[in-house]
Amino acid sequence: MHSFGYRLNGLLTFAVTILALMCAITSLSDNFNTPSPSAEIKIMNINWFQKQPQGHDEPYATDYLIAVSLTMNVSADLQSLFTWNTKQVFIFVAAEYETQKNSLNQVSLWDAIIPAKEHAKFWIHTSNKYRFVDQGNNLRGKKFNLTLHWHVMPKTGKMFADKIVLTGYSLPEEYR
Repeated sequence: MHSFGYRLNGLLTFAVTILALMCAITSLSDNFNTPSPSAEIKIMNINWFQKQPQGHDEPYATDYLIAVSLTMNVSADLQSLFTWNTKQVFIFVAAEYETQKNSLNQVSLWDAIIPAKEHAKFWIHTSNKYRFVDQGNNLRGKKFNLTLHWHVMPKTGKMFADKIVLTGYSLPEEYR
């Protein structure tokens, strides 16, 4: 007969193998979910649109930052992103625009963590949580997109990310 150590080793190996198989099946089951989230973002007000010095100590520095403060309404229905394997969903709103130097500039404006499906349908009136800045004079009259990004964090398996791009926004021609 086998000793107690051999039997315990066999039992633990079998249990870990079954646990790994169950985790793999759980992770694969997420591939059958076809989410259909929706979102809308309205800019209610441009609170300020200013040219600010970079903060260099040198008197000859002429670099400026362009800073924008927005008030916006963000509404979304992200309930379809949640499955029985979803732990939480991280979302953020980014302003995306092109300049001569860069084909894509992204500035994160607001973010949140949605811990459960019950909180995944929401409407919020907020100002940008993070500064909307650009180095240079690239924002006057600039057209930009607001993009709602999300990262689904599962209990087991790989994370996945996607986004909804909302177009048709522009900044004023003059500073305020």
